[in-house]
Amino acid sequence: MADAATQDGGRDTDATATRSTDGSAFALARPLPPALLYHRCTPADLPFALSSELEEVPGLIGQERAVEAISLAMRMRGKGYNVYALGPSGTGRHSQIEALLRKQAESEPTPPDWCYVNNFADPQKPRRLRLPAGRGAALAAAMKRLVEELRAALPAAFEHEEYRAQRAMIEQEFKGRHEQAFGALRARADRSGIALLRTTTGLGLAPARDGKALSPEQFGELPPAEREHIQREIAAIQKELEAMMHQVPQWEREHRDTVRALDRETTSLAIADLIEEVRASYHDLPEVLHYLDAVETDVTENAEDFLPRAALQPPDAAPPATHTVALEEGQFRRYQVKVIIDNGGRKGAPVVYEDNPTHQTLVGRVERIARFGALITDFTLLALGALHRANGGYLILDASKLLGGNYGWASLKRALNAGEIRIETLEQLLSQATTVSLEPEPIPLDIKVILIGPPGPYYLLSAHDEEFPDLFKIAADFDDRMVRTRETVLLYARFISALIRREQLRPLDRDGVARIVEYASRLAGDGGQMSIEMRAIADVLREADQLAADAKREVIGAAEVEAAIAAKFRRGDRIYRRLLDEITKRSTRVETEGAAIGQINGLFVTAFGGASFGVPSRITARVRLGRGEVVDIEREVALGGPLHSKGVLILAGFLGGRFGLEHPLSLHASLVFEQSYSGVDGDSASAAELFALLSALAEAPITQALAVTGSVDQRGQIQTIGGVNEKIEGFFDACRGIALTGKQGVVIPAANVRHLMLRQDVVSAAAEGRFAIYPIGTVDQGIELLTGIPAGQPDAAGVYPPDTINRRVADRLDAFAAKAAELLRQATAAEARP
Repeated sequence: MADAATQDGGRDTDATATRSTDGSAFALARPLPPALLYHRCTPADLPFALSSELEEVPGLIGQERAVEAISLAMRMRGKGYNVYALGPSGTGRHSQIEALLRKQAESEPTPPDWCYVNNFADPQKPRRLRLPAGRGAALAAAMKRLVEELRAALPAAFEHEEYRAQRAMIEQEFKGRHEQAFGALRARADRSGIALLRTTTGLGLAPARDGKALSPEQFGELPPAEREHIQREIAAIQKELEAMMHQVPQWEREHRDTVRALDRETTSLAIADLIEEVRASYHDLPEVLHYLDAVETDVTENAEDFLPRAALQPPDAAPPATHTVALEEGQFRRYQVKVIIDNGGRKGAPVVYEDNPTHQTLVGRVERIARFGALITDFTLLALGALHRANGGYLILDASKLLGGNYGWASLKRALNAGEIRIETLEQLLSQATTVSLEPEPIPLDIKVILIGPPGPYYLLSAHDEEFPDLFKIAADFDDRMVRTRETVLLYARFISALIRREQLRPLDRDGVARIVEYASRLAGDGGQMSIEMRAIADVLREADQLAADAKREVIGAAEVEAAIAAKFRRGDRIYRRLLDEITKRSTRVETEGAAIGQINGLFVTAFGGASFGVPSRITARVRLGRGEVVDIEREVALGGPLHSKGVLILAGFLGGRFGLEHPLSLHASLVFEQSYSGVDGDSASAAELFALLSALAEAPITQALAVTGSVDQRGQIQTIGGVNEKIEGFFDACRGIALTGKQGVVIPAANVRHLMLRQDVVSAAAEGRFAIYPIGTVDQGIELLTGIPAGQPDAAGVYPPDTINRRVADRLDAFAAKAAELLRQATAAEARP
């Protein structure tokens, strides 16, 4: 009898009105008509035959707020007006932002070229040069050409007869000065009978006769007076010799200075015209002229570097080694110009995307080369980073990659705060450098940075990074859906047309466009909305295009779109099918017929690889005498999440508010998802748990042909939940696997009706009366539908009518309370007895 009554009550479609506990009227739940189960897009409402007839949409659709934010950021010139574009992935943020920036960049001035040159005063600190766009490469070519011309002009100048004659004159003058001084000293010695001898250790003095030096024995045979005289003369001449030898270094220094002055003069005359030719091309750039002055000075001081080494070696010397030749070539690198940023071929400002934003890829790096067993570097080995390439324009970065990169976030903040790009090694950044490296002069930074990422990092950075709000003042919040109206559907069709053109796909007919619109509503989980997650839409269009190609069709129709959607679902449903198979084989118990006390079919959503599926689960409730506790078994064993635990606590609040006003609840209730071996979270099963609990208290069987989803508040209102389509389809598939009886269905919150976009097989089954979806707004509506017994409304005294669910629950709780009071009296009496 209970089964029959339950089934009849579950399909009661009379318009009998009743009243909820708060006094508001409600109607008994009726099955939804098929028209409300799927919000169709009527092809006849689309004013075109093929999507190719439509004009493209100018810009983003459904992203007006985000576009306004980005436009403001592009106009603002102040510091910190960078952008964080937050929103779900797949909405086309990257491509659309890049398109906006490129359009804006076309009208902006082209940024200058930036070069690095040698700092002749301190080669470890290269100097920067700023030149108008296109002139940096020209300067580098001019300097290369200048070095080649100097390597030819200087040897020719030093081989010229005039230079040789002047050099010979200087050498002759130096030689004559030496000979004159030594000749006078020799004559003085000869007059005194002293010989001036050259030895291996220098010059020596000795007594002489007839031009020959005396031996020690001969000198000893001389009279003492003569020996003393000779010794006095030798001492005097020795002093004169020492005085002359002290003057020799000065004579050599004067000689070198004279030769150097001649070399400088010769060099200056040889290079003057060549340097002046370069100066003439850059007379309007003071920085370049200052650099050319430094080049001229360095060439003048190091003219010997340009002379052939063979000319400086003895004729019989061996040929120069390979490394010597390499050194000859490498010594001219100091005159090169390293063009870091060349904007010569650019029109407008740059727009750069860096897909690997680390420290080095952002600010550049100092490269090294191996030479003679050692790693060396100079300013020509400086490598640019993304900040250099985007300087004067826009830089797009993925927030997740930036934050997870190798000190990329720290380097970006440092550059934006300082307003300059400083090329440095990671060791220098961390103050851990143990070797000498380059310290290039920083380049001024003028840039707009656009970070693209999910909302989570944005909120975390806003809360925990003090610099973030100052550096990224603009948040461009991208939506993942847009309202579905006749006007927006046509706008959506134009956007699809643009996507098809960009991907070079076959056009869609109006039926195909209508099916894509419906699929977009399904992705949005709302029949009144459309998803603008373009990644999923584009994937379906590409696959439908391939199916049309396989069928040798020139147009994509609804059949191809439907087949592509079904194939996408099938590729990811292996685990879902296995779960359904376990239910069908009764390994996992889910009852779809009969009735049971304290047992109900709940629904939950699980996701695998980006696809989500609804799966039914048996929820049971048990009650006994206790202290007013509602125990969540899932929470007790750490399988329940905080939201699920919150839902269970709300159930306790509902019971206390409805049935515990006169006395405390004296029950112990336990709730559990049977055969659940993984975590449970969310409050979408709280309504089902409450119905199971009321059934257990009232000892009223619940029909097992219906599954329930929805959350409940403490006042007994049924609230909207997510994943309603997947949950309904999951229970439908389970019932179909076991057996569709025509009495099965799903109970959903009334607020979820607008979200319904069910599969066509579910809609067809509902139209044929083989399956039903019931909307409810209150707990009383739900319990009446599930048990076939009136919920019952209290009278003025708060008493529920007999033979109602609420009366049964109240009586059961009163019995628990009376029993608890009796046990307390007995315990008190026992304690009072002596």
